[in-house]
Amino acid sequence: MLFEGRSSNQFPTSNLIVMPPNFAVVVCHGSYHTPEPYQPFLDALKANGIEAYCPQLPSSDLSKLDIGDVFNPNFDRNPPEGGYPQPADDTKIIQELLQRLIEGENKNVILIGHSSGGFTAALSAIPKYQAKNRARSSGGIFGVFYACGFVVPVGESVHTFFQPKDGSPPVVPPYCKFHLNGITGLASTSEGAKYFFNGLDEDKAKFYESTLTASPVFTTVLDNDAYAALPCTYLITENDLALPAAYQEGMVALQNQRPEVEIGIVRCPSGHSPHLAWTEGFVKEVLNFGKAIIG
Repeated sequence: MLFEGRSSNQFPTSNLIVMPPNFAVVVCHGSYHTPEPYQPFLDALKANGIEAYCPQLPSSDLSKLDIGDVFNPNFDRNPPEGGYPQPADDTKIIQELLQRLIEGENKNVILIGHSSGGFTAALSAIPKYQAKNRARSSGGIFGVFYACGFVVPVGESVHTFFQPKDGSPPVVPPYCKFHLNGITGLASTSEGAKYFFNGLDEDKAKFYESTLTASPVFTTVLDNDAYAALPCTYLITENDLALPAAYQEGMVALQNQRPEVEIGIVRCPSGHSPHLAWTEGFVKEVLNFGKAIIG
């Protein structure tokens, strides 16, 4: 389905679409993030009667990354035995929540994948939880909403998709800083206010920069085709410095070449954090999407 949206920045909450009480939104956050930058968006959803969740994912949880003191992290430590948490581990957290919401409470769920959380959302939306495969009125995932999210082809990982395939040296994004162990270790962020939070007031951008953590290189391979199985829409952030709009458009176009895939597009005048810079507009588009596919 195609869902074309508007790009105005504010929508009065009184004009928002009313969803049924069994509707819930689950946000899969991006790399280097905690749930804190998503709280204004979650609050805006809740103010409109929508259950909303954004659990901390282990791949960017400093307490799970073996960096010593989380208040004074040492990113030069050797990787732990067994490696760092991966999107496969993040998916376990999301699926534990889906198990409760869907199997336990019959919720109608929209997954939101922000940034690298797009990969986590696609990986998590397995057939078991898809509404179309469940008895009527027993809940399930009805669709996936990508917010400047990674739309990685099935059979690839984040690493293999974004890195050169000809054996040339790895490409390191400008916001990413590797440490002593290079790409086998952890990456922290550089100029996070500029790349992740542009469009916010300087003080807010700096505050949210202070909440950023670290992440390893993601090697989990996507083995679930949510793009074909579920209605999907994609929010292109037109002022994005971390994942430029042209790259976002390219990822969607790559999937939409497949006859069984039709990812819709909406756009907004935001940087990489529409949950902060375009909160009410984001809420409006998510509810438009939910109404169109759930009713």
